[in-house]
Amino acid sequence: MATAKKTTATNDMTAPIEAAVNAGKETVEAFVKAGTDAANQQYEQAMTATKEQVEKASTTFFKNYDEMASLNKDNIDAVMKSSTIVAKGFESLSKEMMAFAQEAMEANMAAAKKVFGAKNLQEVMDVQSETYRTNFDKLMAESAKLAELSAKVANEAVEPLQARVQASFETVSKPIAA
Repeated sequence: MATAKKTTATNDMTAPIEAAVNAGKETVEAFVKAGTDAANQQYEQAMTATKEQVEKASTTFFKNYDEMASLNKDNIDAVMKSSTIVAKGFESLSKEMMAFAQEAMEANMAAAKKVFGAKNLQEVMDVQSETYRTNFDKLMAESAKLAELSAKVANEAVEPLQARVQASFETVSKPIAA
């Protein structure tokens, strides 16, 4: 019986300590659970915000990539158009120069026939003088014509490139949408 009283007395004495330990344990467990819950909530918020930012950045990146790809395609098209204009212009210039050369050769052949048919030295000098004057006038007229045609081709060839430079500048200089 003495042992039973001793056990009951010990239990009565340790009960408040056990209650305090249990209360402390519950407080620590509640604190750890609250901290874990708060950390999980912060982690979830950070992951959601990061995911949204990545999606937004990806959308912007691909939109900008598509715009730049379209811009580059348009630029290449403008260069091709300009090159076509230059090629056609050179073709026109070549035809014009060949026609001038043929006309000059025919005029020189006619002048040579006149020289060979001349009856005296004065007639030869007159034919040559007239031929030189005519050739010089034709050369000046043809030079002006070729210069005008060259300027026209150059202006037409530059137009698509200028338009693309302007469009490219506007596209690249516009602010990036946030």
